[in-house]
Amino acid sequence: MTSNVNPTVRRRRLGQELRRLREEKGMTAEQVAERLLVSQSKISRLENGRRSISQRDVRDLCGVYEVEDQRMVESLMEMAKDSRQQGWWHAFGDIPYSVYIGLETDAESLRVYEPQTVTGLLQTRAYAEAIIRGALPERPEAEVDKRVQVRLRRQERITTEDGPLRLWVVLDEAALRRVVGSRLVMREQLEHLAELSRLPHVTVQVLPFEVGAHPGLNGQYTILEFADASDSSVVYIEGVTSDLYLEKAYDVQQYSVMYEHLRAQALNVEHSRRVIDDLAKDYAR
Repeated sequence: MTSNVNPTVRRRRLGQELRRLREEKGMTAEQVAERLLVSQSKISRLENGRRSISQRDVRDLCGVYEVEDQRMVESLMEMAKDSRQQGWWHAFGDIPYSVYIGLETDAESLRVYEPQTVTGLLQTRAYAEAIIRGALPERPEAEVDKRVQVRLRRQERITTEDGPLRLWVVLDEAALRRVVGSRLVMREQLEHLAELSRLPHVTVQVLPFEVGAHPGLNGQYTILEFADASDSSVVYIEGVTSDLYLEKAYDVQQYSVMYEHLRAQALNVEHSRRVIDDLAKDYAR
């Protein structure tokens, strides 16, 4: 899905433009909220693109900001209309990480650190089923299946020939040694991982146990980068009940520096692939 129809990205760009107009007017989010008789949290959610923006919201905000260029107002209202369209993932019902999927769908590249499991974009069906079922033991089978289907659909960004996603993954050795599903599932998963790592746009490095303490000990994160210069990079941290999205330049820079240290400490690509191949053979025994 391209960025011109991706509702998540449209909301994000619209929110950035509304924030710019507010700051140019020299107003705080609290002042705007008071003028419109709404909560300050609503203004914040509109600006960070985490919720749909109605054309009425845009019209009211442009009125507060005294935007005189009618063409700009109409353009922003059209963006609001587009942002309320549904992405492909909405066909699967309520997906708790739909904001992330929208960003991932439009991203040009991802840098991922995974300390516990093989990253979702590189999982086999059997491994994904075992991971999701283990993480959500009380959820019905239908929900597990829905999440698996969404994960497999997301993987199309890796295999498409039309501008595939550039993916760089650092996997902790624990992700390769933790037996998920069964030894047979793990063998299939590691063989699949080794195969995908040979694609020119996919890089996989293993962070061995012998490294000891390292910058990724606080947990998993993903850095999403976009082709459009107007779309700033995002750091995504997955949570149990809610997720965290960091967009401030300082935050993104800190995580980027941390990622460079992880890449430097991890095994190189060829050595990583040999480790994966050897472990796959061990699981086959």
